[in-house]
Amino acid sequence: MNVFYGIVEFFVSGGAFMYPILLVFAVGTAIALERFVTLSRITNKNDVAWKAIQPLLNDGDFDQAREYASGEQSLMSRILNLGLARQGAVRRREDVEIAMEEGMTEVIPQLEKRTPYVALAANIATLLGLLGTIMGLIQAFTAVSSANPAEKADLLSASISVAMNTTAFGLMVGIPMLVIHTVLTSKTNEIVDGLEMASVKALNVITSRARRQVEAA
Repeated sequence: MNVFYGIVEFFVSGGAFMYPILLVFAVGTAIALERFVTLSRITNKNDVAWKAIQPLLNDGDFDQAREYASGEQSLMSRILNLGLARQGAVRRREDVEIAMEEGMTEVIPQLEKRTPYVALAANIATLLGLLGTIMGLIQAFTAVSSANPAEKADLLSASISVAMNTTAFGLMVGIPMLVIHTVLTSKTNEIVDGLEMASVKALNVITSRARRQVEAA
C-alpha cells in the first residue's frame, strides 16, 4: 500500500501536465498491443500457409498450390497466389515476379500502419514532460519572487522537486514506448523478409519447372 500511495502522491504532485502524459501512455499502449497481436497472428498464419504450400511447389503441383492459396486468407497465400495465377497463364519469369512485387506493395503498408504512432507517443510524452517542468519552474520562480526571503530556499527546492516529476513521468512513458516501437518494427521487418523469401523460392521453383518443360519439348 505504501508503494501505491507513493505513486499516487508522485502523480498528483506533478501537476496538470501529468494527465496528458497519462493519456498519451494509454493511447500508445493500446496501439502497441493491437499491433503486436495483429503482427503475431499474421506471422502464425504465414508460417502455416508456407508449410502447406512449399511441399506442393517442390513437387510441381502448382494447381493444388494455387487452389490452397486462393482459399486461404494469410498474406503469404495472397502473395503466392498472385504469382501462381500468372504461372498458369504465362511462362516468363518477369511476369510472375512483377505480380508478386505488386502484391508486396499492397501488403507492406498494412503491416506498417499505426506503428509510427507508438514512436510519436514516446516523443510527445517526453516533450510534455519537459514542458510541464518548464511551466512548473516558471510558476516556482514567480512564487519565490514574492515570498519571504527566509523561506525562498525551501520553497524553491520544493517547487523544483515537484516540477521535475513531469519530466520523470514523461521519460518513464517515452523510453518503454521507444523500445516497444523498435520491437514492432523488427517484427514487421521479419514478416516482410519472410514474404520476400517465400516469393523468391516460389519464383525459382516456377522458373525451373518452366525451363524443364521447354527443354523437354
